[in-house]
Amino acid sequence: TYKKRDPVDVPYQTGQLHPAIRVADLLQHITQMKCAEGYGFKEEYESFFEGQSAPWDSAKKDENRMKNRYGNIIAYDHSRVRLQPIEGELNSDYINGNYIDGYHRPNHYIATQGPMQETIYDFWRMVWHENTASIVMVTNLVEVGRVKCCKYWPDDTEIYKDIKVTLIETELLAEYVIRTFAVEKRGAHEIREIRQFHFTGWPDHGVPYHATGLLGFVRQVKSKSPPNAGPLVVHCSAGAGRTGCFIVIDIMLDMAEREGVVDIFNCVRELRSRRVNMVQTEEQYVFIHDAILEACLCGDTSVLASQVRSVYYEMNKLDPQTNSSQIKEEFRTLNMVTPTLRVEDCSIALLPRNHEKNRCMDVLPPDRCLPFLITIDGESSNYINAALMDSYKQPSAFIVTQHPLPNTVKDFWRLVLDYHCTSIVMLNDVDPAQLCPQYWPENGVHRHGPIQVEFVSADLEEDIISRIFRIYNASRPQDGYRMVQQFQFLGWPMYRDTPVSKRSFLKLIRQVDKWQEEYNGGEGRTVVHCLNGGGRSGTFCAISIVCEMLQHQRAIDVFHAVKTLRNNKPNMVDLLDQYKFCYEVALEYLNSG
Repeated sequence: TYKKRDPVDVPYQTGQLHPAIRVADLLQHITQMKCAEGYGFKEEYESFFEGQSAPWDSAKKDENRMKNRYGNIIAYDHSRVRLQPIEGELNSDYINGNYIDGYHRPNHYIATQGPMQETIYDFWRMVWHENTASIVMVTNLVEVGRVKCCKYWPDDTEIYKDIKVTLIETELLAEYVIRTFAVEKRGAHEIREIRQFHFTGWPDHGVPYHATGLLGFVRQVKSKSPPNAGPLVVHCSAGAGRTGCFIVIDIMLDMAEREGVVDIFNCVRELRSRRVNMVQTEEQYVFIHDAILEACLCGDTSVLASQVRSVYYEMNKLDPQTNSSQIKEEFRTLNMVTPTLRVEDCSIALLPRNHEKNRCMDVLPPDRCLPFLITIDGESSNYINAALMDSYKQPSAFIVTQHPLPNTVKDFWRLVLDYHCTSIVMLNDVDPAQLCPQYWPENGVHRHGPIQVEFVSADLEEDIISRIFRIYNASRPQDGYRMVQQFQFLGWPMYRDTPVSKRSFLKLIRQVDKWQEEYNGGEGRTVVHCLNGGGRSGTFCAISIVCEMLQHQRAIDVFHAVKTLRNNKPNMVDLLDQYKFCYEVALEYLNSG
């Protein structure tokens, strides 16, 4: 039995009970709904019809049961994708996927389950027959030890009956992968280019901590999908929860841009009339609101490489009426959307036994991005005041920390060893009065518990002293030793908010990159520290990310780079002048070719 759904005139016509919300009122609406007594997000989400609301007889046929990954998330008859039947095969037109309307674009999406071994060929048949150019994947193959989706694409070339799929290119980024395939079908005299956008940054449980990465992903899919192609195929594991989140966010961004309003409630309701239980949890429903809000507040802040100079010039123009400029406003928005860390976010840093390991109690790392120390050293705890940060292409490529205190020098070297760090970037001065000891040997060997740090060589070039050390764990000789290079930058005196020279700071970034690439093929991590692990360290990481962006996509997004860092540590790049400096070094990079 199922409940007939109410007739809906046209998708995205707002119901009176839930009128559309003006983008300008969204922040207030979300704040109200989050702390509402009585009618808040919980009640709104629970008012959606749960479970089956239309017939799904095809999906229930014996021959089709094994084509469904989950028995309760299957395709309604009225909106299901019908494959071209195969002669002599009963029910060969069934696949667990449904058409979903886009913003004023009928059947713009196909929401489907993650392919199973038995349905890989059906999946590619669908992609070919529907003339799809983009596949969006919002799951990993295995999560918490359970298979969520089978690997339906080749590492090289694979033939699925009469369809040949060849991997042409893979672009790896910190939170997603873009794979480009050449696809051919026997008898059809054409080769199609099909892209798969694989979002890898969704956690095994719940929803992403922030929407910044997913929004960047949604924009990539939008910009790289040809306008005249067939439906966008979107899948997670069941094709309901994360798939629903992606589709609703995509539709609502279009609606916000065209109409200046969003209607998330009716959009979800409409999706559920096409496929069962789209947007599976209240948590996902709230996440969609937060994502749309972030997108509306921040806008698209990317700038093409060819336009950086003229755009930056315009951004700095003072408006005499407001005595402000675009860059000041952009930085103000950044501060507004930067999440504040609550006490419970930093519970480990705040443990009494860790107090003496923190240089400053208002610069603390949140629990979720702490690198826990592994090397055992007597009674030492596994805490260090440090935070893992993504680069543009590599998750957790940077570890941002404070200058070691006299009592945390050995923890600092444990960190370098345990987290396979091959570079150390130092952006402050040795200053015993500020409890900033020299934590490395000038010659010979320093011992820190089981860890031995041996000086190899030093070199001074303009503003950079580079020192090479050999480090190893005496209690685990079988692990061998590792070479680490420390880059001490002299061009940023304590009294200045930004470095003296853009050119020498860019040189520092390039030297670190070169060493990382040469020594460890880009796999090693970089420890970045200033006095407290804040503004200066953030500026280094942000500029490093911006240079990577220029290299790989010939565009920059300083706002996105800093926002991503601040999601983990709110004090990254904490001054307007440091934020401007990020743009200025990008210009220096473009000028230097």
